Amino acid sequence: SKQGKFEQVYSAMWQEFWIAICLVLVIEGMLPFLAPKVWRQSMLQLALLNDKNLRMVGLISMVVGTVALYIVN
Repeated sequence: SKQGKFEQVYSAMWQEFWIAICLVLVIEGMLPFLAPKVWRQSMLQLALLNDKNLRMVGLISMVVGTVALYIVN
């Protein structure tokens, strides 16, 4: 039925969303685990950036991630 198909797709979407969140946590945890001093210095440097530059770092990160996702998908 249409309703059953919708529920399957909806359920699969949420499952993939949570898988993605878990992978982000694993990847984000790698640098502080493997190189805590480097991670700490990086965070201190980011904290010193003004809002405009920090937003640019975020924008570049989002664009690179989107392009990479498009390429691998």
